[in-house]
Amino acid sequence: MLSRIAESLFWIGRYVERADDTARLLDVHVQILLEDPWAEEDLACRSLLSVMDRPAPPTHIEVGREYVLDMLAYDRFAPSSIAGSLVSARENARRAREIISTELWECLNTTWNQLPSHMRPARPHDYFTWVRERAAIVAGIMDSATSRDDTWQFMVLGRSIERADMTARLLTTRALAGSAGPSWTTLLRSCGAHEAFLRTYRGTASDERAAGFLLLDRLFPRSIVFALNQAETCLSLLEPVVDRSSVDDARRHIGFVRTSLEYRPLDEVLDDLPKAMEQVQRACSAASDAIRGRYFPSGSTTHWVGEAL
Repeated sequence: MLSRIAESLFWIGRYVERADDTARLLDVHVQILLEDPWAEEDLACRSLLSVMDRPAPPTHIEVGREYVLDMLAYDRFAPSSIAGSLVSARENARRAREIISTELWECLNTTWNQLPSHMRPARPHDYFTWVRERAAIVAGIMDSATSRDDTWQFMVLGRSIERADMTARLLTTRALAGSAGPSWTTLLRSCGAHEAFLRTYRGTASDERAAGFLLLDRLFPRSIVFALNQAETCLSLLEPVVDRSSVDDARRHIGFVRTSLEYRPLDEVLDDLPKAMEQVQRACSAASDAIRGRYFPSGSTTHWVGEAL
């Protein structure tokens, strides 16, 4: 497979997942600000921008939810925003048109065409719901109409790395906000994990178990450990290990942070959750760089949409 095609497939997976997860994170954030009239909106919004690696205005300028929505939801030119991610996903799909299915192309192109009519609704929740529904359709088409060859592996690899990174950011917002932040039940609902969590623990819920479910559960697809495991599996199928004494850089970064979560006591991870989640984000970034260097080398000066972080 040509490296430019593989790169586009990788970034289709990442950008669709980024739009989905950012919508979930912002939905929780806006809901908390609406429900708590005593919440320090400026501090909460600055914390969220920091978690998402977006610059905040000087301290003398008050930051509110509208500013955050403009930056993280509606900016079509920023690949880290919801709208920008959907635009970039469609552009990468156009570049890989000869490889992806017609259904997947039509879904991403339709999403791009419908985007202007869904932006800036009276209730941001309606926009977030639409984004999550479109991402679910993309995931369904990928799962049902794509052969499990390199095309599938690159898209799922990108999706898995992005999912681990964004779940880590979601948990970081909880850790930084403390008691004023979203409850674990709210976080579970935002990840679509609440009912699966209740079935797993048969109603005996606790904050520690909820945190462990999103961090370590090996069967729930949105947990960090599940996503990292899936990324490792994709890498091993793309290039099986030949040298018995080493593994490639991307697998090493992902495997190291996965094992550091799995084999540490949960209470130790929770005691220093922001640092643990920062390690996950750094590992995902390092793995992404290693994947780019291994599979998408380019000597030209062309800057693909997918290369912007």
